[in-house]
Amino acid sequence: MLRLRPYRRSDAEAIVGWIKTERIFRFWCADRFDHYPIMPSDLNDQYDYSEGAENVYHFTAYDEDGIVGHLNIRFRDPDDLDTVRFGYVILNDARRGQGLGKEMVSLALDYAFNIMKAKKVTIGVFEQNQPAVRCYYACGFKDSGIIESYSIAGEEWRCLELECSRPESI
Repeated sequence: MLRLRPYRRSDAEAIVGWIKTERIFRFWCADRFDHYPIMPSDLNDQYDYSEGAENVYHFTAYDEDGIVGHLNIRFRDPDDLDTVRFGYVILNDARRGQGLGKEMVSLALDYAFNIMKAKKVTIGVFEQNQPAVRCYYACGFKDSGIIESYSIAGEEWRCLELECSRPESI
């Protein structure tokens, strides 16, 4: 059974260890870091910068076998508490293909809707990252119609903006 808990600084080593290529790195963070590879201290430094901020929450997913995944949930706009955004979503590469990504995102959606009382959750995903695209659609995300472009590794990558609305039954 998968669970979410607050991120711990000691999680950074495992999370950074799942990023085996620059392509995976850019799928994960787009252009949020200016260099690859990053060290655990780089991730912690970035999170230390946001420590105490009322708009971002970092989570680690785990089960009886250890850490499985990671993501953050943040309010994009401090004046809009109805919309949150998922970011830095990553799964342990050795555990992919087991449905754990869908389970982790579903847990995060439950948290966003039931604890944070969000009415809408957004996420960006590169078209090239088809396993993530399929996962988010399976969790109930829909196209918002917004597409951004990023210049990554000398290529133009299209980033789909997806959204998931709070179920009526909640």
